[in-house]
Amino acid sequence: MKFGVREICNVVFKAKNATKIGNSTFKAGQPVLYIDTAKTSTIEGAATTVYAQGGRGNTRLIAWEGEKTLTFTVEDALLSPIGFSVLSGAGLFNDAEQDVHVHTTSTAMVINGKIDLSFVLGETEKIDSSATIFVSETEEDGSLTGTLIEDATVALDGKSLTVDPEHNDKTVLVDFYITKKASNAMELQIDAENFAGYYYVEASTLFRDQATGRDLPAEITLPNVKIQSNFTFSMAATGDPSTFTFTMDAFPGYTYFNKTKKVLCVMQVIDDSEATSAELESVMKHPGDGESI
Repeated sequence: MKFGVREICNVVFKAKNATKIGNSTFKAGQPVLYIDTAKTSTIEGAATTVYAQGGRGNTRLIAWEGEKTLTFTVEDALLSPIGFSVLSGAGLFNDAEQDVHVHTTSTAMVINGKIDLSFVLGETEKIDSSATIFVSETEEDGSLTGTLIEDATVALDGKSLTVDPEHNDKTVLVDFYITKKASNAMELQIDAENFAGYYYVEASTLFRDQATGRDLPAEITLPNVKIQSNFTFSMAATGDPSTFTFTMDAFPGYTYFNKTKKVLCVMQVIDDSEATSAELESVMKHPGDGESI
């Protein structure tokens, strides 16, 4: 039996041990992350070969192989907060009882000694009066003049600033912070101490049988992978959108169903005709279906 492979993998990451991400605690074996929006997935094996050489021409006589490695790479088109935490080891903060401070800039006009910023604030949001606020005059094209308005204070309504009326009719750029409930925001904290962890990974794809043309389910299990903490975000206004690459180093581990032998990877191709067949019912009756035309 020969196969062709031209299908992406759907991948699930399961916790090796009890794992806490944000407000959620995952038990050992519990799925932490599903990837069903992958663009590419690649398994790459490598080994080191050394040789005994000698004789005329110093030819190779015997080979020894070792240091076998296996790398599984998944390039995802989309990324969730938990996915980023799994990829980078970042902490995920989402505490409904606390507030977060969100940086905001807005261009407005001084009218009657007031700078109204309500149009960039939600119904329950207010300007953070405890943070530094900078108000800078601008040119007609929006560029900064370098002139600061230093007497700006937050009004009682929390949605506007008051300044000296001498600045009336001036266009200004306001640099300030908004206080938001953390329940409305996902805060990812990348520090120098935490890295991506170890997971039990299962991937599902399809292998096509050359003889029959049927797509057969294929399951790939990597019982012990360490996700590399390297990542790159490309933010650009042109070209293809950024993708997010999970690169995993496979280590020997036990599968759930065999505790007698550690493996790097297990691949299963399931020749199940029921799983790969489809019953089609015609939406337009044809002769022979018990209907006359």
